[in-house]
Amino acid sequence: MADIYPVPEEWERHARVDAACYRTMYEASLADPDGFWLEQAKRLDWIEPPSKAGEWSFDEADFGIRWFADGRLNVAANCLDRHLASRGGDTALIWEPDDPAAEPRRFTYLQLFEEVCRFANVLKAEGVGKGDRVTIYMPMIPEAAFAVLACARIGAVHSVVFGGFSPDALAGRIQDCDSKIVVTADIGRRGGKTVPLKANVDAAAARAPSLERVIVVRTSREPVPMTERDRWYDEAGALVSADCPAEAMDAEDPLFILYTSGSTGKPKGVLHTSGGYLLWASLTHELVFDYRSGQVYWCAADIGWVTGHSYILYGPLANGATTLMYEGVPNWPDAGRIWQVVDRHRVEILYTAPTALRALMREGDEHVTRTSRKSLKLLGTVGEPINPEAWRWYHEVVGEGRCPIVDTWWQTETGGHMITPLPGAVDLKPGSATVPFFGIEPQVVDTEGRVLEGATEGNLVIARSWPGQMRTVWGDHARFFQTYFTTYRGKYFTGDGCRRDEDGYWWITGRVDDVINVSGHRMGTAEVESALVLHPKVAEAAVVGMPHDLKGQGIYAYVTLNAGEAASEALRGELVKWVRTEIGPIATPDALQFAPGLPKTRSGKIMRRILRKIAEGDVSNLGDTSTLADPAVVDDLVANRVK
Repeated sequence: MADIYPVPEEWERHARVDAACYRTMYEASLADPDGFWLEQAKRLDWIEPPSKAGEWSFDEADFGIRWFADGRLNVAANCLDRHLASRGGDTALIWEPDDPAAEPRRFTYLQLFEEVCRFANVLKAEGVGKGDRVTIYMPMIPEAAFAVLACARIGAVHSVVFGGFSPDALAGRIQDCDSKIVVTADIGRRGGKTVPLKANVDAAAARAPSLERVIVVRTSREPVPMTERDRWYDEAGALVSADCPAEAMDAEDPLFILYTSGSTGKPKGVLHTSGGYLLWASLTHELVFDYRSGQVYWCAADIGWVTGHSYILYGPLANGATTLMYEGVPNWPDAGRIWQVVDRHRVEILYTAPTALRALMREGDEHVTRTSRKSLKLLGTVGEPINPEAWRWYHEVVGEGRCPIVDTWWQTETGGHMITPLPGAVDLKPGSATVPFFGIEPQVVDTEGRVLEGATEGNLVIARSWPGQMRTVWGDHARFFQTYFTTYRGKYFTGDGCRRDEDGYWWITGRVDDVINVSGHRMGTAEVESALVLHPKVAEAAVVGMPHDLKGQGIYAYVTLNAGEAASEALRGELVKWVRTEIGPIATPDALQFAPGLPKTRSGKIMRRILRKIAEGDVSNLGDTSTLADPAVVDDLVANRVK
């Protein structure tokens, strides 16, 4: 039985949604979805309000997804214009630079409105119009936010490419969506290092013949090569006005494309549309974080990922929030930086990834405890299941036992939160995403698609559509249906395994391809990883399957130790025994490799396909490693593979 952390009495009294309200609203969202979602749609400003909610089918014969299809609105106007009369002087965006000695920048809603309009007019001057695709390849600077919102304002479709991607990866994304224009910066800064963004765009241009124009934001005094194709943003911006009318958009008009990589095949261009996505981002941001006007909210992600789209920009700004945008990384120049930023800006809500938390936990409590953090009221996690040990550290050390944690499960494809606690309504269990958000009908199914009831384990599917759901894969609608709706007919297959406990709480056990079948027993890798990280000497662990002559699949564990701990055969045996004790003999690792580092993208995501290939001994072709934060980690893992 997992530990239970009851809703604090203060939150029960004052939260927007308490337990009774959650039950009533959730039941209504399933019983009368049209009525429920048309009522929720009133939170947005519509040019033409919708008269119908969801029109969808997951069946092949009439497959399609539409929400609020007869409504019209503008997303940027919902994030900016409608706030000007009542809170134009309130802070909309705080920018914290990579350099801790540099000055932050603050923008009121009026200032942000003017910056976005100016950027929109620069795009229009370059011929960008409704429906055109704009690739944004930027560091985490305010101009990245301006560019995203400027696209939404004029009806262009933005495709943000994370600034850590290679020229090849950038070129492929430019070409796939036939983008004619790229917005970039001369350089980016991250963790005290510079990234040659403009040079990367130049290299990509040679492989992206659709590219006609590059707008370059100046972030340094260092010269970069410029051609007739290129425009400095500051010079172009000086020639246009700071007023730009917002384009009226149908609710189902595309808003953005965001590319997600799979273990095979080219990246998928996930397409989200305007009305349903914005409603979902806005509603989940307000209720999951219990956001109140004037609070400083910090989502410590990058806008190159969906978390940054939904919970740095669109959700918070639609709600009139003060959102913080951070250029750097959480552990530079030291492991106390994230907590120093919290104190510097009196952050009340912090939303970050378990990977970052485990890395910071590894460095000890001192970096946390020497800061105040008294402003914090709510903590959140995103990106992967959080192991209970890291959850407790986050709760007890960072939040001093007084801040609820919202452990949110969702995906690029879902647009926003799907299974998550609401802080005033749901008792918490470390490691559990808890309960479904309004309108979400999750099911556990077995490999044959049979729906499993009660406390059980299997694959996670969603039985009905929701407003924030992706609409297609850009340029390949057949791939959209094939990827998500053919494994279990009539249901959206998340690709994740899950467990539902006796209290009805949901636990994400990892990607289905990260579920190991050991002698006929399904073992979620996240469960083994959590057991390893419970050991006091272990900072982080990653577990994958490996071929095994007797069991079919064996368990291969990569273990990163806490600072100051030394690897040894004795410790290896101790950890293997530890897992047997924590889970049982079926979970015994067949191989355990000590790893000083794991292969992670610059956003902190572990590249498990690389770990699987190494465990299998298939190291001749590990695929593209250019997006890794430290590609050298792979060489060390290969050299020290357990044979």
